[in-house]
Amino acid sequence: MNFLAHLYLAGKDEGLLIGNFIADSVKGIKYQNFPEGISKGIVMHRAIDFFSDTNPVYLQSVHRLQPTYGKYSGVIVDMFYDYFLANNWSEFSSISLEEFCNKTYKILSKHSDKLPKESLIISTYMIRENWLLSYREISNIKGSLAGMSNRLKYYFPMDDAAIELEKNAAPYNSDFLEFFPLLIEYTKQFKDTEL
Repeated sequence: MNFLAHLYLAGKDEGLLIGNFIADSVKGIKYQNFPEGISKGIVMHRAIDFFSDTNPVYLQSVHRLQPTYGKYSGVIVDMFYDYFLANNWSEFSSISLEEFCNKTYKILSKHSDKLPKESLIISTYMIRENWLLSYREISNIKGSLAGMSNRLKYYFPMDDAAIELEKNAAPYNSDFLEFFPLLIEYTKQFKDTEL
């Protein structure tokens, strides 16, 4: 999953939210160096990734992309699913996506002193450019994939996948709508509060 899904799945718990946000910047057992709520969020993030990477419905989406995008297919599906979450938002939340984004940005700013350097840089750009809300538009998914492509050691044009998203949105959306409720149910074990 990508940023929007991880942050949404953290629910109302600020520690879980921060942990989910910074998890990719925290390697190995270093999660134990953070306060309990944040370390729980890091563990939750890793569990979400494992659940996704081994789920047959999620893998349907990945397999559609693999002939063209190979090992980057999972990364691309994560971005596609943030697009579908943003566009199906009212099915999963009682508050608007705009309100969720604003609340999330306030929490990230409030806890900026706890963010690793890499995560702090990402949060600065995310807030300034309103990434989470921007995921509603395919052009912004393309831009995010282009940014990731440019940061690879060896450039690979992941942003071309935006054409696939535009042409064949229906099967990916269908996979997402089948998969995401399963993921929500799975993440309840990490939370004391409902989404």
